[in-house]
Amino acid sequence: MIEHATAEVTAAFDTAGLDDLPPAAALVRLLDTGWQVTARYPFVWHLPAVSAEQDASRHAPVLDRMLELIRRGQDSGDLDATLPPGWLLTASLALGRAAEEEVKAGRMTIEGATRAVHHSFLCLLGVADSPQR
Repeated sequence: MIEHATAEVTAAFDTAGLDDLPPAAALVRLLDTGWQVTARYPFVWHLPAVSAEQDASRHAPVLDRMLELIRRGQDSGDLDATLPPGWLLTASLALGRAAEEEVKAGRMTIEGATRAVHHSFLCLLGVADSPQR
């Protein structure tokens, strides 16, 4: 089932028009697309923890796209280039995991967590205003 969900996320990214958007807007759309697909598989939120290697493998389609968009944004000057793209990716994932934990614990709704991740993610990347989605 995880492989099916991963394939669905990858297909959704391919049709999301990410290459046609400014980098910050593309990153927000990528996050939204991933969350929409994940919402169709609620059991995923309750799977036991896996190793860092398994987690990276499972999320490879998302991570590869995010890293590509971060690099594109840094190259174009749309995103802060003072920090390495790999660090920004790692920090972004930590934000997503924190939001997931808040939802699991019942302290935030999915909608609230999504807004918090968008805002925090864009601040981390050096984007002052929320881009159009």
